[in-house]
Amino acid sequence: MTAPSIQKEICSCFAEEVLKKIFEELGDEVFSILVDESRDVSNEEQMAFVLRYVDKLGNMKERFVGLVHVMETTSLSLKSGIDKLFARYNLSLDRVRGQGYDGASNLSGEFNGFKALILKENSSAYFVHCFAHQLQLVVVGLATKHHEIFKFFGEVSNLINIVSASCKRIDVGREKQRENLQLNPEVETGRGKNQELSLARPGDTQTLASDDAHKSQADGVEIYMKSFTFVFYLHMMKEILGITNKLCEALQKKDQDIVNACQLIRSTKAQLLDYRLEGFDSLLKDVTTFCDKYEIEVVKMEDEYVDPKNRRKKTNITNRHHYVVNNFNTVLDMQIQEYVRRFNEVTTNLLMLMNCLSPCNSFSAFNKQNLLDLAGMYPYDFNIDEKDKLKYELGHYIYNMKDHTRFANLNGVGDLAKRMVETRKHIDYPLVYRLMKLSLVLPVAMASVERSFSSMKHVKTDLRNRMGDGYMNDSCICFVERDLFQQVSVEDVMQRFQKMKSRRQQL
Repeated sequence: MTAPSIQKEICSCFAEEVLKKIFEELGDEVFSILVDESRDVSNEEQMAFVLRYVDKLGNMKERFVGLVHVMETTSLSLKSGIDKLFARYNLSLDRVRGQGYDGASNLSGEFNGFKALILKENSSAYFVHCFAHQLQLVVVGLATKHHEIFKFFGEVSNLINIVSASCKRIDVGREKQRENLQLNPEVETGRGKNQELSLARPGDTQTLASDDAHKSQADGVEIYMKSFTFVFYLHMMKEILGITNKLCEALQKKDQDIVNACQLIRSTKAQLLDYRLEGFDSLLKDVTTFCDKYEIEVVKMEDEYVDPKNRRKKTNITNRHHYVVNNFNTVLDMQIQEYVRRFNEVTTNLLMLMNCLSPCNSFSAFNKQNLLDLAGMYPYDFNIDEKDKLKYELGHYIYNMKDHTRFANLNGVGDLAKRMVETRKHIDYPLVYRLMKLSLVLPVAMASVERSFSSMKHVKTDLRNRMGDGYMNDSCICFVERDLFQQVSVEDVMQRFQKMKSRRQQL
C-alpha cells in the first residue's frame, strides 16, 4: 500500500471525489469556460480548464477541473483537448454560455481562433476578453509609449537590481523600513500591510559585473532620484496606479460579476478624467512638499524650461507648460485613450443590456424592453412562450423589488441573486433569475486560471520534473480546490479505491 503506483491511485481517488462535488454543485446549470495554456518545468504545454457557474444558493463559483497536456498550441489542438475533457466528464458544449481567454490569437482569433471554433457549435457562448489582461496592457502601454515614463520605470528597475544584488543593502533597507514604522505608529500592519518582503527584481543583476559597475550605475540612479523630475513622476504614477488599483483588486475576485466590473471601469475612467482636469495643482503641492522635506531643488514653474539634452537651445516654453502639457496632460490622455481602446467590449450591446439587471440606486438602470432583448440573445434558454411570460414577470418583479426592504442597498447582480435565493424570490420569478444567472456566468477575468498555473509550479518542480500528466493533474485538483478537498470523506475515497480493481488487501 506504500508503493508509488498505489499512492498515485489514492491521489486519483481524492481528485475524483473533489470533481464529484464540483459537478454536483454545477448540476444541470449552464456555465462558462476559462482556458489558458502554459509550460510546466518539463517544457510541456499544459492547458488549464476552469468552469464558472452559479450554484444552488446563488453564489458565483469558479472551479478548476483539470489540466490537459497538448502537443501544440494551435486552436484545433486546444479544441481537441477540450472535447476530450468534456467527453470525460460528460459535459456538453450546448450548456456553455461564455468564454474567457487572454488576447492570444490562437484563443481569441476572430476567424480561426479557439473562440471561433466554439461559436460555430454554440452561438450563445459569448466571448469576453479577460479584463485583467486588458488592464495590464493599459498600464504597459503607457509605460512604453511615453519616453519619460519609460525612463522613470527603467531607473526604478535599476535601483531594485542594485539593492537586491547585495545582502548588506537589503538589510539596510529593512532596518530603515523598521525605523520608519516605529516613528509612524498610525501605519497599519498585518496581512498584506507593510510586511517585510523581498524586492521584486524586474532585471538581471548578473549584467552588473563588478563593484565599480555597481557604483557607477548607483551614482546615476542617485542623481536621477534627487531630481525634481523623478519626484514629479513618482507622485503622478502613484496617483494614477492608486486610481486603477481598486479595479485591479476587483478583477481578482472569483465571484466578480461583469456588470459590476463594467461599472468599475467606467468609474475608473471618470476618476482619471477628473484628475486630468483638476489634479495638477494638488500634485504640484505634494511634489513641492516632498522636495522641501528631502532637500531636493524645486523647479520654478514660471522659469523657461531647459531641455537637458540640449541646454543651449531655447525652448520658448515655461516649466509649467512642460510639466502640465507635455507630461501631466499627455500621460493622462494616453491612459484614458488606452482604457477606451482596450475596454471597448464594455460598450457592446450584450453588456449594456445586462447592466439593466443592476440593483444599484434602487434598480435605477432597470429597463423592461432591454431585458426582453437580452433574453432574445439566448435562444437556447428562452423559447417563445417563456419570452411572453417574461414580459409580465418583469413588471411584477421590479414592483416587488423596489417595495422590498431586503433588496435595498445591494452592490451588484451577485448580491441580488444570493438575496433572491435567501428570500425564495427565485421561485416566484424563475425567468428573471435565469437572466441573472446568464449575466453572472459571463467571465470577467482569468485570475482562477493564473492561480492554477501557480499551483502547478508548486506541484511539479525541478526535483519532480518526471511527474506524469495524470498524477500532476490529480495533485493540482486537490491543491487548487483545497476547500472541497477538506470536505472529502475518507470512507468515500476507500470505497472508490477498492472499486478500481481487485486487490489482495483492503485499504
